[in-house]
Amino acid sequence: MQLNLIIDDWSMDLDIPEGYLETMHESFDKMDKDMDRGWQIGQKWVGDPSSRQRCQLVAGKLLTALETNNEGLALMMGGYIVSRMPSIRQVVIDNTGEPEETTFSAGAGSTG
Repeated sequence: MQLNLIIDDWSMDLDIPEGYLETMHESFDKMDKDMDRGWQIGQKWVGDPSSRQRCQLVAGKLLTALETNNEGLALMMGGYIVSRMPSIRQVVIDNTGEPEETTFSAGAGSTG
């Protein structure tokens, strides 16, 4: 499966191997437990982030992983997004420090 990532005018496809989501299930659950305690999103604290907010936070970590050439972390963060939002095939990652501006879409023309 491919997850298309867009950052400003740059785009790439992150390849998520078949079976990867299943093998990472426990790691993704651990990430959820960490976020259950609340998280800083942009300038505000969110005590119980929604699934969408969690994926926005993870997209920020995905951006950092790409910037530092950490392929394993990038794959893990992309896998988390797909595991929690299965219909998503594209992420437009905000890189201005406002994670709530990151958007997701299932295909061409549908962002949200």
